[in-house]
Amino acid sequence: MKSMQKGFTLIELMIVVAIIGILAAIAIPAYQNYTKRSHVSEGLSLASGAKAAVTEFYSSNGRWPGTNASAGLASANSIAGNAVTSVTVSGSNILVRFNDKVANGTGVALQGTNTPGGVTWKCQTTGVTTPVDTKYLPSNCR
Repeated sequence: MKSMQKGFTLIELMIVVAIIGILAAIAIPAYQNYTKRSHVSEGLSLASGAKAAVTEFYSSNGRWPGTNASAGLASANSIAGNAVTSVTVSGSNILVRFNDKVANGTGVALQGTNTPGGVTWKCQTTGVTTPVDTKYLPSNCR
């Protein structure tokens, strides 16, 4: 009588390893894009305090602040986070710069515009020396 084989054969194990490799090759880049998008969102969240300060400054003075200090904010490099190196106010613009967790030195800008209902903000990469890749931007910035 023949005895029954127990366990996996080498070919079965190689197929399982190949399938895991294919899944990892798909999942890892998708996860990296996801984390970079979350870091860009972190930068826009850090900029929300600057948006409020610039809006208040404009409402009180009828002009845009020239610097972080004139808007009543900490220095640009003091407003930083896990992936954010600085948040800089310059007139109606707020520039958010990122470190290598997104792409070192890249940035995104928020442009304030005076409207009858108050100040409105537009997220953009035009005018930024080294803009963040558009695939990492939230949908309202594309």
